[in-house]
Order: sequence, then C-alpha cells, then structure tokens
Amino acid sequence: MSFIDEDEALIAAALNGSAFAWEKLVKRYESKIYNHGLRLMGNSSDAMDLMQEVFLGVYRNLHRFRGDAKFSSWIFRIAHNKAVDLNRRKRILATGGSSDDEGPDLDRYPDEHGDEPESRMQEQQQNGQILSMLTQLPFDQRLIVELKIYQSQTFEEIAEMQDISVNTAKTRFYTALRKLKTVSEETHVLP
Repeated sequence: MSFIDEDEALIAAALNGSAFAWEKLVKRYESKIYNHGLRLMGNSSDAMDLMQEVFLGVYRNLHRFRGDAKFSSWIFRIAHNKAVDLNRRKRILATGGSSDDEGPDLDRYPDEHGDEPESRMQEQQQNGQILSMLTQLPFDQRLIVELKIYQSQTFEEIAEMQDISVNTAKTRFYTALRKLKTVSEETHVLP
C-alpha cells in the first residue's frame, strides 16, 4: 500500500469515527507541520500554535477533503493559510506594542530522525543556523522559500496559493536567496 493509499484509508476510517486512524494520521504529519511552522514563524511557541490550529482545522473539515489532490497538499495548504493568519495577528499585536517573540527554540521540536545524539546535535545546530537566517527575511519571502525549497512547490503552485503572479513569486524567491546569501556571508554560516 502506498503512502497516498494509506492516507486515504486512514481518512476513511477517521471519518467513520476511528480515533486510532485519526491519531495515526496526526502522527504521520505532526513533525512535518511543526517544522514547516518553525521555519515560517521563527519560534517554537508559534510553530506549536500553528500545528494545533492546523490539526483542529483538519479535524473539523476532514469531511470536505475530496481527494482531488494529495492529502499532504491539502494539509499544507491549510498550514499555509493558518500561518498567514497567525503572522497577520502577530503583526497586529506587535504594532500595539506587545511583541512576544522568543526566538528559535529548537530543543522542543518533534524529532523525525534517529536517536543518535551526535547526528541530532549537529542537525539541530544546522537547523538553528538556517532558522536564524530565515527569520531575518520578511514573512512573504520566508513563505516563498518555505514553499519552494521545503515543500517542493512549483512557482505556478506558489503563485496560485499566494494569489500573486508567477513573476512575483520568482522575484520574491530570488530576492530572498540573495538576502540569505548576504546573511550567510556576514555570519560565515555556509561554506
């Protein structure tokens, strides 16, 4: 059974009331959604909030999943929309003088790799450096980088998702890459 077929089976079982199927579906995607949120939001607290909102939204709307696209595309579309909403709310709160940014907290993110301490520590350090660089980008550029690099979306898919032109998506992406290169040269993060 392929990953996609298994998703469909889990969705059908969850819709029929199987708590086990729902839990398995959540476990299958929680670290991916969390890491997606961490890269977009820049800190663990917001990533956890985003993950909770995504799964609450999926739970409430699972009956609306038609299967026209892969479940993973559908859930990341929800995550994208929730991230944009969460960022908008944060921006509104920040302009009111209340900012609660705690910075990257990579010690608390769900682990999707092995338990080898050395490799985990090295990966956390690299992830911390990348996250630190990403948080220096404006949200719209960070979102494009996330969708293009981490979610492997095409520029056409990104443009449709963002309701922008393909050229705007490309411009934001390449502008973000130039900024990331400058940041990495200044901090000597990348070779």
